[in-house]
Amino acid sequence: MAASSVEEDKYRPFLRQDIEENTKWRYGPPSYEAVNKLFEEGRTKVWAPGSLEERVQTIVKQWEMEMFHKLDFLENRSVDPEKYTFSLNGRKSINLEEKRKLGGGYIPLLQTSLPEKLRPYNPYAETADSSHKAFTTAFPRGFALEILHVYSGPPEIVYKFRHWGYMEGPFKGHAPTGDKIELYGMAIFTVS
Repeated sequence: MAASSVEEDKYRPFLRQDIEENTKWRYGPPSYEAVNKLFEEGRTKVWAPGSLEERVQTIVKQWEMEMFHKLDFLENRSVDPEKYTFSLNGRKSINLEEKRKLGGGYIPLLQTSLPEKLRPYNPYAETADSSHKAFTTAFPRGFALEILHVYSGPPEIVYKFRHWGYMEGPFKGHAPTGDKIELYGMAIFTVS
């Protein structure tokens, strides 16, 4: 689906009508109004404009938007589609095509070696659409992301992040609780 109207976003600089005019979107142009409000109300860090931390946060938010919402990975601006690889918790690196074959969206981020009976969420039983529906239903305001610390600068950037949202909708047979669901992690990316 081509972009009909793209809302400009202060945290995702490439999300602009003039840049994304012909983008093929999975679910139509995304709106980040609700999750940006959640981010601004709940963040613990406010980085100086132009600082390494602020730039890393912008890159990660842009990357996340592209991975979840764009149908054609050749339209990504945050990564070089020819060089991009992804690895989770020391697993074998995969390229964008292999990531798409896994199902895209949340599925590559939630791979697990836990026995099936212990999985609260089974990424192997999901599609990009079913996982998107499950998470956007459970977290209607979105799942905000902030960078907490950048440990090393370019070209290899190592950072700690926080991801959070409120379970205000049902999730896989579990009733909404309104509880804050929060996770912390670390990631590495290399820039050219």
